[in-house]
Amino acid sequence: MKKRINLTLAFICLSVIMTMAQNLKSFTLEDLIPGGSNYYNCSIKNLYGVQWWGNQCILPDVEEVKVINPKNGKESVLFTLEDINKGLETSTVKLRKMRALYDVRFPESERPIVMLMQPEYIVFLNFETKQVERLIALNKGAANVEVSPNHQAAAYTIGDALYVSRNENASQTTLLSPEFANPETAPKDHDLVYGQAVHRNEFGIMGGIFWSPKGNRLAYYRMDQSMVTDYPQVNIDTRIATLEPDKYPMAGMTSHKVTVCVYDMNSGKTVTLQAGDPTDRYFTNVSWAPDEEKIYVIELNRDQNHAQLVRYNAADGAREAVIYEETHPKYVEPQHPLTFLPWDSSKFIYQSQRDGFNHLYVYKTDGTLVKQITTGNWLVQSIVGFNEKKKEVIITSTEISPMQSNTYAVNVNTGKKRPVGNSEGVHSVQLSADGNYLIDNYSTPEIPRNIDIVATSNSKVTKNLFTAEDPWKGFNVPEIETGTIKAGDGKTDLYYRLIKPVNFDPNKKYPAIIYVYGGPHAQMLSNNFRYAARGWDIYMAQLGYVMLTVDNRGSENRGLEFENCTFRQLGTEEMKDQMEGVKLLKSLPYVDANRLGVHGWSFGGFMTTNLMLTHPDVFKVAVAGGPVIDWKYYEVMYGERYMDTPESNSEGYKNADLKQKAGNLKGRLELIIGGNDPTCVPQHTLSFIRACIDKGTHPDLFIYPGQGHNMVGRDRVHLHEHITRYFEDFLK
Repeated sequence: MKKRINLTLAFICLSVIMTMAQNLKSFTLEDLIPGGSNYYNCSIKNLYGVQWWGNQCILPDVEEVKVINPKNGKESVLFTLEDINKGLETSTVKLRKMRALYDVRFPESERPIVMLMQPEYIVFLNFETKQVERLIALNKGAANVEVSPNHQAAAYTIGDALYVSRNENASQTTLLSPEFANPETAPKDHDLVYGQAVHRNEFGIMGGIFWSPKGNRLAYYRMDQSMVTDYPQVNIDTRIATLEPDKYPMAGMTSHKVTVCVYDMNSGKTVTLQAGDPTDRYFTNVSWAPDEEKIYVIELNRDQNHAQLVRYNAADGAREAVIYEETHPKYVEPQHPLTFLPWDSSKFIYQSQRDGFNHLYVYKTDGTLVKQITTGNWLVQSIVGFNEKKKEVIITSTEISPMQSNTYAVNVNTGKKRPVGNSEGVHSVQLSADGNYLIDNYSTPEIPRNIDIVATSNSKVTKNLFTAEDPWKGFNVPEIETGTIKAGDGKTDLYYRLIKPVNFDPNKKYPAIIYVYGGPHAQMLSNNFRYAARGWDIYMAQLGYVMLTVDNRGSENRGLEFENCTFRQLGTEEMKDQMEGVKLLKSLPYVDANRLGVHGWSFGGFMTTNLMLTHPDVFKVAVAGGPVIDWKYYEVMYGERYMDTPESNSEGYKNADLKQKAGNLKGRLELIIGGNDPTCVPQHTLSFIRACIDKGTHPDLFIYPGQGHNMVGRDRVHLHEHITRYFEDFLK
């Protein structure tokens, strides 16, 4: 009788579970892919514009802006949309009405000033008096806009030229690129570029305009690309297709020349830093001294194995001293500018991987090392700010796990470190002016997003600003698990993420797909919501695939040795690690080892193609997006850092040249590219197709005309429909 009752209960439970599963919704690509019609509703919500105004938290919305006292969490309305639009009417020129307040900024911590960005003007409005105090004009086409710290001027680019505007009269804007003064003699497109990121955005370079701390001087990049070979991109939208070339210096070829200039806002004079011949040199991480009299630049040789921190005189551009030097037999990769101590302008924090992990070092301005203030087999990810009273620097780091980003306060004098906030998940934080409170925006595998105000003294949450709901609630979400396997070296732990099919049946045999990236400065797994599982991976699990991702050696957040073991042989060690992932899949009784696929984009496209050709009896189907095929065709900065030049590393380039393996193709391989990809230029894929024809093999090719390295908009949904169909047709 007892056995019969237990069987009945088990049957009832199973019936309930099956009924619940049947009532859950299934995903579509419109739900999961950016550009999809329902993607917004299925994405994790956030607070936009939340920020500090000095030591008060600001919470913008459509109709109003609230201010929150971080000590007690009390909130009140600071101003409304109606207030702002009435204030705009006080201007001497006609301004556009604001439709929402999400994008407001508070540039002055001690005054009630709100900064509003409009296409024609930057507006500074006093929200207490409801009066426009200042306007800075922007000419049509202004981009890369940077407002000076004293809010008296703005620098911006139009095309390849650089401008500075100080008032509401656009006609009085100063042109800082004299070669563009006469349109008839101006340089050809992109031959000469001012005020924009250089060195193809490597070395942490995200822009080319650097205001001094008080706004009295402006440093900027000037990049001469006239000697760089044009890559012939084609515009097919004209009646007869026309050339719209990109400047693209390939590995081993002639690169551009960069100089750093300084414009004095008071005298109107410009000087060029006297760095010497810029040929085959990189100028990175431009930093100002607090007194604006000195400017610091980290300079690298073309081999990228010797870095120098150089001090210049900002008034005349004179090269004064080499403050610090760092060498490495493989490469040195500075990613961060100097951070001066706010209580001692004679000292700064320098970030370096010289002990194997990115850590913080305090130096005097004469180059004397004071101390290393962080250490360990983990890395500092960012400097958030300071608590000047306590002499603490607030950082985020991977100390808890390479899959996490957590916050710490470090005493600069003693090195004593303490955690701030909770120890779970991935945190992105903003620090109040006095360093006493954080806006802590974080996610864990179970929490989509939580935003709190946290006291840095004791990690107490004083106010919850936002808690996101699970956007996939009501959907049939597959089971996700993580773990570690040993790398190809037999000793290093690698993290993996495994997604099982929806309504998983351990007695079935499922096809499996490895999603791979594998290159530097990327990590596919983290301890944020659902372990950073991609929407397409979830969709494929819904269709009955096992999905695996492994962060192999060469990827980020694991230290220098973990990353640079791939030096001069890209693809070799990474493939060994991915094949350990294959071993994991083959060990699972529910995986059909005869139906293994692989997919990746960019470096992942290189890895996908390489795996398919190197192990043709393992993988049945592969889709490679925007792949690197031959590293000789890739750009100078990235390519030479990890591979050296083709002349100095001919064997490494040959081994990584996938055209050499074109005859190995057995299964189904599709390559997908943007027709105007400026990153992995179409020559990669087209040359590979030619090699396959010569070898008698038959890959497939799909091109998105007019698109770049990644598909955007509705094309991105179409892309994932296309990838899915390929696996459904040939792997299922």
